Amino acid sequence: MKGLKIDFEQMSIDDLWQLREEISLVLQKKINTDKAKLEERLASLARNTDVGGSNIRRPYPKVIPKYRNPSNPAETWSGRGRQPAWGVAELNSGKKLDDLAI
Repeated sequence: MKGLKIDFEQMSIDDLWQLREEISLVLQKKINTDKAKLEERLASLARNTDVGGSNIRRPYPKVIPKYRNPSNPAETWSGRGRQPAWGVAELNSGKKLDDLAI
C-alpha cells in the first residue's frame, strides 16, 4: 500500500466515518490476536520456569524471637538482620545483648 494515496479531504463525512469504523474493527482484531499470542507466550514461559524450580523459594523455618524490648514487650527481634532501634538504644545505654534475651 505504499503507492496508494487517498484524498481524505474530498471524501464525505459519511465515507470518512465508515472508513474509521472499518479501520477500528481491523485494528481491534489485530490487537486481540497479538494479545492472545503474547499471553500464550507468557504462559509458556511461566510453565518452563516452574519446571526447573528456579522461581520457587524453598520453605524456611519460622524464626522465633530471641530478644525483647524491656519497655515494650510487644517488640521483639530474632537476632537476624539489622538491629531494631530499640535494641541499639538499649545497647548504647550500657545494657548487653544477653540482658534483652527472652
